[in-house]
This record gives sequence, C-alpha cells and structure tokens, in this order.
Amino acid sequence: MRVILSLLSGLVGALAGWLGLALLAASIAGPDRDGGIAMGAFFDIGPIGGLVGFAAGVWLFVRTGVVRDSTASPDAATAPRTRISRPYAVVLLLLVGGIAWWTWYEFIRSPYLTHGFMTLELQFRLPAGMTLPPKKEEVQIEVSEGQGHAIVDLTDRWRGHDGERQAILATASLMYKTSNRIVTLVVPDIPKQTWRLDLTSDPDPTPGFSGWRLPSGAPAGSIELNYRLRADR
Repeated sequence: MRVILSLLSGLVGALAGWLGLALLAASIAGPDRDGGIAMGAFFDIGPIGGLVGFAAGVWLFVRTGVVRDSTASPDAATAPRTRISRPYAVVLLLLVGGIAWWTWYEFIRSPYLTHGFMTLELQFRLPAGMTLPPKKEEVQIEVSEGQGHAIVDLTDRWRGHDGERQAILATASLMYKTSNRIVTLVVPDIPKQTWRLDLTSDPDPTPGFSGWRLPSGAPAGSIELNYRLRADR
C-alpha cells in the first residue's frame, strides 16, 4: 500500500510540476498567436517540471504521508512502528480521483465536437437598396458557443451579392458541443441583429446552405442570414 500511495503521490507531483512549469514558461514568453510557444513550453520545458514534481511528490509522501505510530510503547525494545497518515491518504486519493474524473470527462465525454473543428459559413443578405459599409472594420460579427465565442474570420473577400442585393460573407470556427449558438451582427446605422442557430449540440456537416432567416423579433425587410456547416477533416 505504501508503494502504491508513494507512486500516486509522485504522479500527482509530476502532473503539477509539468503543468506549473509549462504555464510559467508560457506566461513569461508573453502572447502567442499561433500556439508555438505554448506547445514548446508544454512538450520541451514541462517534462523538467514533471521530473522535479515526481521527486517532490515521493519526498513529500515519505516526510508527511508516513508517521510514527503514537500507540507504540516508548519503552519497547523494537524500532518504533510507522503507519500511513490517514488524512494524507484521503487527500491524495481525492486528488487522484479528481484528476481521473477530469481525464474521463475530457476524453470520454469530450466537450469538443466529434468532427473536430468545423467551419460555419455565414451569409448576411442586406435589404434591397442597402449598401455595404466601405470598410470591413465597420462590420462586427460574433458567434457564441455556450459560454465561449468562436473565432470569426472576415477576409478580403467579405463582399458578396444575391442578385441585386448585397451580402456580407464570413466564416467562424466551431469547436464545442452546445445547443446554444447565437450569431450577432452589428453594422453602422442598423440596430444589433441576432440569430439563434438551429444546430444540434454535436452537429454533422450540412448538405448545403440553410434558407434565409430573419433576426429574432425583426420585421420583414431586415437583414437575413443563411449558413452551412462543414467539417475541417
């Protein structure tokens, strides 16, 4: 039992040391646009913290997890008996159980989409006679995924049209399972427009674009939205 608890203590220490050193290195390095710094900190620097953390975990178990049995007689001729500290064992097992649950949640009940990252293509059709803003910086699009927000891309080819009606073209990268996805659009001189997407929490790619949809609570003649979803892999 002591060997098992010592090993568990070392593994918890290794995990804490690995993540702690990797996060420290990434925070010192500063902002990371493409993820290269974070990957380097996790895979190149993190293992050093893991080794130190494993040794520290085993040392902490030996120093704190094993205590002298107070019920032993001080006059006994034999060496004092030792036992495992129950509070230490309980805390250690709770930590291991919490880590195991988190691992199960991430890999078995993953919050990420089954298809991985998926691209949501958005088309906003303006009312007849309405023109597009001169600069794309004047267009603000937000796609929420539950408590998070998707990355929206408005490239240089953001201008489109449907017949004589002009349109705004954008894409968003979806990654989380959620049934609450909301698209908002803000353009000059128009109140904020909001659409709720009728996608499942873990959607499959759509065969084509949806029909044109009016914003929530908006009258006919407002900006309309249609969209399609495709898997990136």
